[in-house]
Amino acid sequence: LHITKIDIMTSASNDLSAVTNTLTDDVSSWEGKNLISVTQMTTSGILRLFETAQSMRNLVRSKGGDDRLKHKVLASVFYEASTRTSCSFQAAMMRLGGTFLHVDGGKGGNTSASKKGESLEDTIRCLECYTDVTVLRHPTTGSVQQVALGDGTVKPVINAGDGVGEHPTQALLDFFTIFDELGLSLDVDNGNNTADNSHTGPLVVVLLGDLKHGRTVHSLAKLLARSSLKHELVLRYCAPASLEMPAHVKEYVQQCTDVKQEEYSDMSEAVKGANVLYVTRVQKERFETTEDYEKVKGAYVVDTSLMEAAPQGMIVMHPLPRVDEISTDVDSDPRACYFRQMENGMFVRMAILALILGAP
Repeated sequence: LHITKIDIMTSASNDLSAVTNTLTDDVSSWEGKNLISVTQMTTSGILRLFETAQSMRNLVRSKGGDDRLKHKVLASVFYEASTRTSCSFQAAMMRLGGTFLHVDGGKGGNTSASKKGESLEDTIRCLECYTDVTVLRHPTTGSVQQVALGDGTVKPVINAGDGVGEHPTQALLDFFTIFDELGLSLDVDNGNNTADNSHTGPLVVVLLGDLKHGRTVHSLAKLLARSSLKHELVLRYCAPASLEMPAHVKEYVQQCTDVKQEEYSDMSEAVKGANVLYVTRVQKERFETTEDYEKVKGAYVVDTSLMEAAPQGMIVMHPLPRVDEISTDVDSDPRACYFRQMENGMFVRMAILALILGAP
């Protein structure tokens, strides 16, 4: 059974049905809203976000920022370790004239809330008394959604990663990077990419590494599949035997039109004809034992020999941090765009904050 992309909902949680496809090209549809899942955005809404991110990039490069979010305060609440996501959201807020409060809710962190037995909902409700928007990361899958869609919160909540569930802002910055680097066109009004390097033919994306625990690849696969591209999409999954893409993600993608899914074990075969190689680290913190981690650590390493055999137009992405899955020798290759990808993260999160806080 194939259904139109605009009607697809996540099968894992019916609670999201009320907000599915509600973020559109109308800027008022974003104002004051939560961002919990990639299923909330229509393709026209994605284009609106991308155009806003491009304007943010121009703003930063020309003026450094502005004051459109002056007197606005962000609550940066992380119950898991974070460097890139937390810092890019904080930088995004400051670039637009706002400020932030950071709460490290993890073990040994700077908050007493969880140590005193306070519920997550109460913690966020209290922080809302001082702030205008919350960015929340939590190790329990579904926890951010529960907080955001419950009766307790009254201000917008942005999902910064919930266990092995979703990481929607990472998926959006990843998609923006692919869109920008390859010159993709979206199948909506004004969606044609007029860049000199505009992409033609199928879009072949290789997702490599720990696909079981990688919430970034879960969200990216769903986002690419549900978006209306003017290109056939081919998703290639390349993972160690115990770390394959979860069935629920593949089932979701299977419902989408104009998408093929392929599975590989040989990395050199997977990259043949590819446009994007998206690399993920094997996440030690997700394994129950060190022995299990050691069995799959280093299963795939992207090095100069692989890049010599890979297509000349193939970009290499990584959500970072990396351990040993991409050799540092690859960094000088112009196809390595993971640091450009990180910078895009700030531009996309500036766009998200501006849209949600009503100042695009």
